[in-house]
Amino acid sequence: MIKLSEGYLKHFSVKIVFFVLAVFILLSCSDHVSSRVAAGKKGPNLIQFANRLSIEKEGNITKVTIINPWQGADNVSMTWYLLKRGDMIPAGIDPEKVIFIPVRKIICMSTTHLAMVSAINEDKAVIGMSGIQYIYSPVLRQMAESGLIKDVGYESNLNKELIVNLAPDLVMIYGVGNESSGYVGKLLELGVKVMYNADYLETEPLAKAEWIKLFGTIFCHESAADSIFSAESKAYNELKSMIAGKNMLRPKVMLGLPFKDTWFVSPGNSFISTLISDAGGDYLWKDSKSSVSMPLGLENVWTKAMNADYWLNISTVMSRDEISLVDARLSSIPCFKKENLYNNNRRIAPGGGNDFWESGAIHPHLILRDIGVILHPELFPDKNLYYYRKIE
Repeated sequence: MIKLSEGYLKHFSVKIVFFVLAVFILLSCSDHVSSRVAAGKKGPNLIQFANRLSIEKEGNITKVTIINPWQGADNVSMTWYLLKRGDMIPAGIDPEKVIFIPVRKIICMSTTHLAMVSAINEDKAVIGMSGIQYIYSPVLRQMAESGLIKDVGYESNLNKELIVNLAPDLVMIYGVGNESSGYVGKLLELGVKVMYNADYLETEPLAKAEWIKLFGTIFCHESAADSIFSAESKAYNELKSMIAGKNMLRPKVMLGLPFKDTWFVSPGNSFISTLISDAGGDYLWKDSKSSVSMPLGLENVWTKAMNADYWLNISTVMSRDEISLVDARLSSIPCFKKENLYNNNRRIAPGGGNDFWESGAIHPHLILRDIGVILHPELFPDKNLYYYRKIE
């Protein structure tokens, strides 16, 4: 599934990081709603936790703002105006910034987006995907196998002609920077609506899960999305509180695997660091802060690794032998010797799709529970894991 703002995405990025991205200059919206447009009282932001998403009701218009949608973005915002089908576009709004809802056909560039579409029962709206072999959902895989979902390619191999012929109401992408602006810039010239999704940059599990409200909005299933998020928030906070209420030692946790002598380490202000802390763990780099994963030399990681009690999220490995093959020295790390190794690849589809990267974003309580079971099995009578598996 390189480097994104959190090491958590490293495996996901290897799979599909080469997606088409757009330049913020083309998408940034400097338009403002005129007094005639805001015919009703402006409502509050419907988003509680997400820092990179705003959804506001302005009369019969829903204003969606995507904030700093790629790593390193600063003071960048992209605004869309959602109107019900059949409504006239008010004066003062650029038609290119309007999306008519409900969206009927969507192309998704991330499997995380697919999971949120599926959660509100709009699978049938998905007509395209970048890398269909990495879909985990059996329903969506069957649609892809039947030709109902087309593989639109990625970056320099993006099939722009296919995308235009599919005539999507919306193409949803995620950005790792604006360096690939040319690809989506061409789509914009061809009249295709392209929206960034910055859920992967959220540092709090519930903030990431709250992006389901965006999908609820564009598909006119706000109540369903709100209900899903409310249930997830309740489950997560109850589990977090249960763990926090116990007087226990916090095992030290390390993550990842080096690539060519470089170890991309998730900072302490990352999504996975928060999950480890909430699960009663002590992440080795908890005191670090960065907007991207930190590239460290193997030797620099080595010193801290000697203190780790558990090793999680070990790239794509399925066995201890695979770790040793990366670098023989890794087998001398104490938690390797103690076999305290767990990877987030228990749910893998035949084509290699990993459900951790698909549904995990909207079910952080399941990830929290898995890590809790690993670090504190005494707290959980049922020790079955959902996304994780022990590496042997």
